[in-house]
Amino acid sequence: QVQLVELGGGLVQPGGSLRISCAALGSMPSIDDMGWYRQAPGKQRELVAVITSGHSTNYAASVKGRFTISRDNAKNTVYLQMNSLKPEDTAVYYCNVAFSGQVQWGQGTQVTVSS
Repeated sequence: QVQLVELGGGLVQPGGSLRISCAALGSMPSIDDMGWYRQAPGKQRELVAVITSGHSTNYAASVKGRFTISRDNAKNTVYLQMNSLKPEDTAVYYCNVAFSGQVQWGQGTQVTVSS
């Protein structure tokens, strides 16, 4: 019923910026929390940022001050603006949305930070 489509991943040099997006397609009730997780090689999936329906935000300490999560409710889309990227930010990034007590995951998009 609902599909999350992630866009915007790619290769960027250290210090660069990238914006990834996740759009929820299909009919659905109002979305509650939306967030981004990432999983680097050999590591567990970790929370990067979350934004509530009230636009409150929370960030992992490792990205605080560099990343910004935002949402466009009219488009059912969540964004992650990533600035001052570091090699350690390299990971597959997954969006996550919660609605009506359900949780949906995106397919993941690769972000590689390398020179």
